[in-house]
Amino acid sequence: MKAPYSKKDEKDVSIEEKLRALHDLQSVVSEVDKIKILRGELPLEVQDLEDEITGLKTRLTNFDEEVKNLNVALNNKKISIKESQALIAKYTEQQNNVRNNREFDSLSKEIEFQNLEIELSEKRIKEFTFEMNEKKEAISTSTTLLAEREDDLERKKKELQEITEETKIEEEKLKAKSEKIESFIEPRLVTAFKRIRKNARNGLAVVTIQRDACGGCFNKIPPQRQLDIANRKKIIVCEYCGRILVDKNINVVEAK
Repeated sequence: MKAPYSKKDEKDVSIEEKLRALHDLQSVVSEVDKIKILRGELPLEVQDLEDEITGLKTRLTNFDEEVKNLNVALNNKKISIKESQALIAKYTEQQNNVRNNREFDSLSKEIEFQNLEIELSEKRIKEFTFEMNEKKEAISTSTTLLAEREDDLERKKKELQEITEETKIEEEKLKAKSEKIESFIEPRLVTAFKRIRKNARNGLAVVTIQRDACGGCFNKIPPQRQLDIANRKKIIVCEYCGRILVDKNINVVEAK
């Protein structure tokens, strides 16, 4: 006795066998779909968390660099103030030894200029300090958020791993079974099956007749068309949704 779905020449495979194989293929891939539903959105959630964590780490790196640059700028302004104060002291001392008003006025202008430099530096220091505090607050918020997201990621990965381990063997068996069935069906039918399945709302490319209606879109099927489907002499698709139609007894193999 031949093994189910052993490789045959295409011309040796009857329409009935093709229909039965397509129905079985649908059953197998539907089981794979159930496993994917069991995993739910976890794979996408894990990917989203990984992307968010990468973004947060990049943001923190940028914030750290900006704080360092602000620190350098702030210290430079403090140095500038000390330099201006030293010059003011120097010019003030020189004013005590001037010989005329012109020299005194010239030194007064230098002192005035250095005082303006000090005011400007002090203004910049306030601005840099305010900006740096904002950055530090953002770093604190981002660090807290990063820790939360890393905890979320660890939990989601654990959930996904548990579900994957539980279903891995079953999924591998189902995929191997679907590949074996696909090898039995001619390529053009497999391609059509996958196309219909991709466009179907629930992933059903092959459906049975239920209460005189298509099992996919539930539109009524005329009696004569139902007889044609039951005869299994040609592949018939629903005129409304495009799904392949089979009778409910497709898997009942009559003795010959």
